[in-house]
Amino acid sequence: MYTYTWKKYLPVIRILLKKSATKEQTVNLNRIDFERTTKLRKPVVSFNVDIIRSRIYPITKSVPARDLLTILQEDERCRELMSDNQYNITLSGDFLLTIKNITPPADAEAEVENEREEKSEE
Repeated sequence: MYTYTWKKYLPVIRILLKKSATKEQTVNLNRIDFERTTKLRKPVVSFNVDIIRSRIYPITKSVPARDLLTILQEDERCRELMSDNQYNITLSGDFLLTIKNITPPADAEAEVENEREEKSEE
């Protein structure tokens, strides 16, 4: 339903995914793009999801969120970014898209792995 709209914003979203490694990224989306898609004057498109290993968490019934993930998975560069990183993506009611890179630091991952090994040895 929203695939055309997300395809329009894909180049911008791709850049924001890359830049989110250093800090949170935001962009204002055009409300009219979403209104045209649904034929509703005030479409409800807000969502807050995490993308981990190219999957949405929590699993949501939000059509805009699922359509966004579909478009991101179709793009080769976005697929690479999503396989290497974890993101929190939020779309607010005023059409502000926020992308945060929530990938744990490499040190934290190694620490968790060491703890798992220690527990398995006991």
